[in-house]
Amino acid sequence: MSDGSIKKLVILGGGTAGWMTAALAAKVLGKVIDITLVESDRIGTVGVGEATIPPIIHFNRALGIDEREFLTATKGTIKLGIQFENWLRRGDSYMHAFGSIGKNLAFCDFHHIWNRSRLRGDTSSFWDYSLNYQAAINNKFAPLTHIQGTNLPGISYAYHFDAGLYAQFLRRYSEGRGVKRIEGMVKEVRVRSDNGFIQGLLLESGLEIDGDLFVDCTGMAALLIEKTLGVGYEAWSQWLPCDRAMAVPSASAKPIVPYTRSIAHEAGWQWRIPLQHRTGNGLVYSSKHWSDDRAREALMSNLDGEPLAEPRVIPFRTGRRGEQWCRNVVSIGLSSGFLEPLESTSIHLIQTAATRLMKMFPHRGIRAEEVAEFNRQSRVEIEHIRDFIILHYKANQRRDSDFWRDCEAMGVPDTLSEKVELFRRTGKVFRDYDDLFSEAAWQQVMIGQGIVPEDYHPVADALSDEQLGDLMASLRTLIDGTVNSLPEHEQYLPNVG
Repeated sequence: MSDGSIKKLVILGGGTAGWMTAALAAKVLGKVIDITLVESDRIGTVGVGEATIPPIIHFNRALGIDEREFLTATKGTIKLGIQFENWLRRGDSYMHAFGSIGKNLAFCDFHHIWNRSRLRGDTSSFWDYSLNYQAAINNKFAPLTHIQGTNLPGISYAYHFDAGLYAQFLRRYSEGRGVKRIEGMVKEVRVRSDNGFIQGLLLESGLEIDGDLFVDCTGMAALLIEKTLGVGYEAWSQWLPCDRAMAVPSASAKPIVPYTRSIAHEAGWQWRIPLQHRTGNGLVYSSKHWSDDRAREALMSNLDGEPLAEPRVIPFRTGRRGEQWCRNVVSIGLSSGFLEPLESTSIHLIQTAATRLMKMFPHRGIRAEEVAEFNRQSRVEIEHIRDFIILHYKANQRRDSDFWRDCEAMGVPDTLSEKVELFRRTGKVFRDYDDLFSEAAWQQVMIGQGIVPEDYHPVADALSDEQLGDLMASLRTLIDGTVNSLPEHEQYLPNVG
């Protein structure tokens, strides 16, 4: 496709997507390529992606970022999972807690053991055996690799942080490693007549910026990948009916809990993300079922602190770009597609796209085979996440509004329906190697959404009734004792107390 050496990387757009990409590129390739980021202070960013999942830990560590410095700069807090309230029925709640649950046996995950115990009359919750969940609801946290005296995994965690402050933090990091930032608005995108590749950007100031490879981080505007190259968009509104969000910050509430809250309403759901200095709030909803005024009323009447600004509306269209990499443009962030933030995957998709680009960065020219593989991996990744999010909507037992009845009645992708039916009938759940979510994640959401298996793995029968009872009791005692020994979450946070 292109035989020239790739020496100039141009990132158009800042925000979280632009500066995460720039930071990783500077770390990995800063000695061999020139990196330029073009952004304008006149263009705002969405900036509400304030909750993350555990792989963000690896990203920061790969950059060599000190956790205390990071938490201080971004007003960050710890996240142990996502609490889903009113999703199955009004008044119900469960958590997608990070990390493992219970103790697996050979070839047999713990939920089979729990299900056998449940079918014998045990009324304990699946989450009684989750260290992350018990720590979260008790507002406890400390880094813990393993439960003391055992080989059982400890606590798995992620962060809540101010996305705007994170972008500023990464900007300082990137510029300190040679990334050149140029302030300006794009007046014209110049395209080569021979192959349709982008040649350069002409700014309103008259400055021309040429590049070999361009990263489109212009958000939903998709200035390069769509408005210039016309890649097209695959919409998923038939499965994910929400098409608007409304966001507003509020004053910080105490205690600062170490988990995200996702609270279902009549026509969508509300996020609540605790930071050190404020709480991030928002409502994701269907404009078919709720007006903006009705959404605003629901959001503003369900804050746990005084609002700090007027709510702003963010229209969106759920789906993905036809190709994430086209010619010499790679789209990262909202320019590549949009999945609502129900499982906090927006920043993760930036991270994986930037990582994938570093792994597949072209050397002496852009090759069609490389582009095709990048696009294949991107498509499979986002479709797995899509199915996981659809599950929350489809498997509901709410009958109190047209929105939830419509969700329960809708058809879903075969990839999801087959996974659900396998779990319902046998208790077995399998993840593809490139599925972001673990078996424990699928188990929690399916059980939390009312899909309780009818059967369990035969290995569970290897335990006598007495052994089964002893195992369940000892695990609860072990987890309760571990949680009791942990310090309060806020003790771990800088400048809080």
